[in-house]
Amino acid sequence: MAENKPEKGHNGWKSFLKKHWKITAVFVVGAVLALVGSILVFLWFVGDAQSTGMVPTTLGLWTMDNMVAFTLHLIFWELLLIGIPAGIAAVVGWQWWKRLSDEEKEYHFFGKRSRTTGGSSGISVLFFIAFGIKVFIDGKWDVAVANWTLDYVVSSIITILIWAAIIFGIPAVIGVIWWITHEMKKKPANESNQTTIPP
Repeated sequence: MAENKPEKGHNGWKSFLKKHWKITAVFVVGAVLALVGSILVFLWFVGDAQSTGMVPTTLGLWTMDNMVAFTLHLIFWELLLIGIPAGIAAVVGWQWWKRLSDEEKEYHFFGKRSRTTGGSSGISVLFFIAFGIKVFIDGKWDVAVANWTLDYVVSSIITILIWAAIIFGIPAVIGVIWWITHEMKKKPANESNQTTIPP
């Protein structure tokens, strides 16, 4: 009689992924679509807010009323067009999770979390440097910030995100795919080291 215990850590998520790779792929694709959709909604709203006169085109003319109105309307449209579908997907995912067996729910997918400090500040510094490079390339290094337009700032942010996706994202995706493929070919440790208890 073999003692079957829920797999932990490294082998736990690997076995889970092997068994439920289709639904995992669906949720990964859904997350990517939600991210892309939120960016597209943001770009659409920026153009619409300027064309309808909600906010001035030049940032130097913005008032506190413009900032509050812009933020609240943006949150509303993001929640309506992206948040509600994402919420429905989350409910579907939760219902799927509830139907799993108790053994699968007891998998421990991650080890102890390590506390990292300064991570967000490091990203902020990198983003500021990238934004400075973008401004320099565009020839606006000596242009007053008050004369920048909302479209310019938004397009610069999107450009920086594209740079980050190309420089970091593509190699990371290739590495993750290779690593998952390599790990999926390995046999879980409990398959080769099962404890046999005599009757």
